[in-house]
This record gives sequence, structure tokens and C-alpha cells, in this order.
Amino acid sequence: MCHPCGVSLRLSVLDQSPIAEGSTGAQALRNTLDLARLADTLGYHRYWVAEHHGGPMLAGPSPEALIGPIAAATSRLRVGSGGVMLPHCSPLKVAESFSVLSGLFPGRVDLGIGRAAGTDPMTTHALQRDRRQAAPDDFIDQLGELLAYFDAAFPPDHPLGRLANTLPGRPQQPEPWLLGSSPQSAIWAGQLGLPYAFADFINPGGSEVAQLYREHFVASGRLEDPRVAVAAWTIAAETDEEAIRLSASSRMAMKLLRQGRLIAVPPVETAQAWLDQQGSRPRPGRASERRMILGSPATVRAELEALASAYGAEEAILVNIVFDHEARRRSYELAAEAFGLTGAASLAA
Repeated sequence: MCHPCGVSLRLSVLDQSPIAEGSTGAQALRNTLDLARLADTLGYHRYWVAEHHGGPMLAGPSPEALIGPIAAATSRLRVGSGGVMLPHCSPLKVAESFSVLSGLFPGRVDLGIGRAAGTDPMTTHALQRDRRQAAPDDFIDQLGELLAYFDAAFPPDHPLGRLANTLPGRPQQPEPWLLGSSPQSAIWAGQLGLPYAFADFINPGGSEVAQLYREHFVASGRLEDPRVAVAAWTIAAETDEEAIRLSASSRMAMKLLRQGRLIAVPPVETAQAWLDQQGSRPRPGRASERRMILGSPATVRAELEALASAYGAEEAILVNIVFDHEARRRSYELAAEAFGLTGAASLAA
């Protein structure tokens, strides 16, 4: 598939560092480094790590702590956050952390910024520095301050303006992205002239939101034209049936999560037995309550191409949770082969 401008669809990775039942968070983090090295070899464009707190399933509460080791373990990938949940953070602290990373790995660091809590209300409360009252919903002000540090764009008499010149990684800086799954995020990304990544795996109906982003887009110093990436839940296997089988683990975990029950990623057999009791049987391609792209390489390519076309996206960011790390590696290998990534062809040879 080609983007409307003639550019081939880029493939990237969003890694949530899943913890398999019977394993540990430490092993999940080592798996993240292993998968990043594989993605670098295969020819994926970027590798983002997510932020989640306070649960037994995902081992990535701190993207800024993972990006450096991933960038050091790879040579070509862009590496970044998918994303930093800004309401938990000081804009200056985020600017400093990502300035350090950009100085160490010039031209390779992305700062994906999100608004969601990434956890439950009690853990959100625990993350607050001041717990006397709920934190204000001032995301757009935080975002404006964060970008002003990178752009040195504070008004001349602003008391924080001098801090923009103290960022340690200058002149290097990360590429900011706004992440979202709602119309409001699209409007902000457009108005600020930021690239926009839409979480289709959270809200599988965002093509109109992507269009809203384009309608509100204003060219900025960092981006002349709108740029959209779509993050999609994707499991590739040798056959459609095997991909559906592998998806049982994440489908069980997600169903229980919606009920407020948090578990580590269950084995496929355990999950399939539980799902059978629930009467849950997906089909190849798009499946279940959330959109899941499941299938053979040919099925996955066709579905990703259709999804990217619907969004007008030039990049697909693949995210998945499976029980077995080797199966997850193989999923990314098969997707890379399906799209003819150069590294995948070399690895196959």
C-alpha cells in the first residue's frame, strides 16, 4: 500500500512490556530490549514504549527510563514514548529528561505525549505529589509549557523563560507527538502543528477524528503538513487460525480488565477455556469488541493497509500482547515480511 502522497506505509512498534503469568516484570523488561533489537534488524521505523502503573500485566511505568537502554541496544530505530502521561509530570522535568536522551541519541528520540491516567483512580492519587485535592485538568497548559521549553518560546518577561536555555541536550531535541483517541486530542494536535498518533486499539472508529485533525492543522516550525500514525492491535502468525488462538491471552486479560480484575497475561490454553465459557469466538481480520487485526501475513497486510487508508495514515504502529515471547517476536517478523521490510528479507535469507 502507498500513502496518498506516494510514500510507502511505515511500520512501527508500540511495546507495553507484557508480563506473562509465572514470569516477572524484570523478564518482561528484558523481553522489551530483545524485541527492540529484533525490530531494529527487521527494518521497523520507530519503537515506542508505553506508560502504565499499578497492575500485574504490564511492566512499563516509566518510558523515560526505558528509552535510553533501548536506544543504546539498537542503531537505527527512532525510540520514544507512547506515551508520557503528562498529567503525572512536571513539564520541566519531562523536557529535561527528553533533552538528555536527545543529546545522547541525536535525531532518534520521540516524545509521544498523552493525557490519560494509564491506571486506576487510587494509583493516580498515589502518583500525585500533592494529595490534598485532585489534580486540576490543565493538560493543554502543561503541554504549552512543555513545548515552550523546547522552542524557547516563552514571552520575554516570563519567569520560566531562562530555563529553556538550560536544557542539557541542546541543540538536540526530541520530536514531540500528541497521542490520542478522542476528538479533543485531534483538535489540539492540529492547532499546535504536531504529528498525531491515534490509538485505534483503544477507540476503533477514529477515521473521522483523523480528518478533524487535518481540518484544524496549522503549520508550525516543526511540521509543515499534517502527519498521522495509527496504532493497531495486530497479531500475525503462520495461519489465521493460529493468530486467533494466540489472541486468546489478551482477549481474556482485556475482558477482565474491563471488569476491574487485573491479571498477568494468561497461557493460551487457560484463556481459551475461559473464553469458550464466555462464548467469545473472534474471526480473522477485525475481531472482538476492540478492533484486533489477527491472521496470516497476507490477512494482516490487507487489514493494515485498509486501516491506514481509512485514517489517511502514513504509518501503522503495531501493538500486541501474547503469552509467549517467541510468538510475539514471530508476529513482528511475519508482519515485516508481509510488507517487504528490507531487514526482514535479509533475516529470512
